[in-house]
Amino acid sequence: MARFKVDVALRWSDMDVFGHVNNNKFMVLLEEARVAMMFDAAEDAGISGFREGVVVARHEVDFLLPVVVPAETRVELWVERIGNSSFTFAYELVANDKLALKAKTVMVPFNTATQRPRRVTDAERAFLERWTE
Repeated sequence: MARFKVDVALRWSDMDVFGHVNNNKFMVLLEEARVAMMFDAAEDAGISGFREGVVVARHEVDFLLPVVVPAETRVELWVERIGNSSFTFAYELVANDKLALKAKTVMVPFNTATQRPRRVTDAERAFLERWTE
């Protein structure tokens, strides 16, 4: 199993009135991990298509434990499925060495010029397969 691991920083502004990270702030943390993989790591591998256009089609989240700031927080993500015109990331967010969240995101490559979905290219597929369980 190949997982892409990213340390993500919590901010005091991530906390809600109950003293733990607000549920919608977790989406930002997952996005930070996705961006590190699809933009930074992919570009390092010579793949630029994701930066040209990709959109979120669906999120699914299971909140397992509350997270309080400060915490050492890491997102591990991998590719669960690659289709012709979409792919699915799976995530685990770990805070202070405890599993706090599991999630999935369906991503769709997108042509910004035509404002239409596009197919996953062979190069993108090969990159994503490196992170497939």
